[in-house]
Amino acid sequence: MKTKITLKELAKLLNVSVSTVSKALNDSSEISPKTIERVKELAALHKYRPNPVAVNLKNSKSGTIGVVIPNISNNFFAQVLSGIEAKAQKEGLQVITSISNESLDREKQITDMLTSGFVDGVLIAISEATHRARDYDHIFGILEYEIPVVLYDRTNFDIPVDKIGIDDERSFEEATRLLISKGIKKIGLASGIHHLGVGKLRIKGYEKALSENMERFVAASSRHHVLKDGIKDLLVNKRVEAMLCTDFVSAMLVSRMAYENNIDIPKDLKIIGFLNKDVAQYLTPSISYIEQFPEEVGKRAMEMLIKRMNGQLLPEKNTHKIVNTELVHLESTVFK
Repeated sequence: MKTKITLKELAKLLNVSVSTVSKALNDSSEISPKTIERVKELAALHKYRPNPVAVNLKNSKSGTIGVVIPNISNNFFAQVLSGIEAKAQKEGLQVITSISNESLDREKQITDMLTSGFVDGVLIAISEATHRARDYDHIFGILEYEIPVVLYDRTNFDIPVDKIGIDDERSFEEATRLLISKGIKKIGLASGIHHLGVGKLRIKGYEKALSENMERFVAASSRHHVLKDGIKDLLVNKRVEAMLCTDFVSAMLVSRMAYENNIDIPKDLKIIGFLNKDVAQYLTPSISYIEQFPEEVGKRAMEMLIKRMNGQLLPEKNTHKIVNTELVHLESTVFK
């Protein structure tokens, strides 16, 4: 049975975001008292209540958690899943894993399935397409069924749910400052994820660390051939002394372009990247990397979801946890 009015419809009538309506109904301190009053008055007028199916879902536990992964070819997410599975098994919970393949339509199909009574909670990393479209109604749809949601890794969204990830901005700010402290002046950055929240934060950290008189050298594109050409320009024409890579693809392209153009690593070029240690340590030369501790992210995401499901977290307050990263030096950042 359809409710008399949905969160989305309330938001449209009030000319505010769905997020604002959801937060107002939960008396969030982020929303002004006046707005909370307006939202509640309209909700009462239209006899708004959470989807009635949610009442049954809330009272019957399946012992199953839904996990949505955006890209299984990314080893980071495979390891996050490993951490989730380990914690779930320890707690006697089952996990249903779905892959969105960075597609908004697929993500919507998955969330529709998850709200059919299969799961007690959802762990999700938002897809690239969802981020581009800024369409989060399907996430709010899960909340309408009173199913707890935790965002992991990709957390830079205005959605009133619990979140856990790493401090992307600080990680690259500290890496950039380290290079500067070693006397390196021309520091470049390569990114194939500049359009995503995590990519933007990493770029922000890089730019924040540079002084006003230091030039920015950035190659950014989600199209590999364009990114490759941009990186080549920085290495060959601009002669940068170091490169920060926001993702696996950009790190591989930097390494390859250096090899093809006879640029010695680490003598002529230092490299630091966001890539997995199982790859980084076996490259020649090995590439220094930001350790993100993905299994810990997965474990703590599951812990947070369990606490939310068990009512151990305040209903009016969402939690945002950070897992600290670590810069691991390998051959690409040997300083003499």
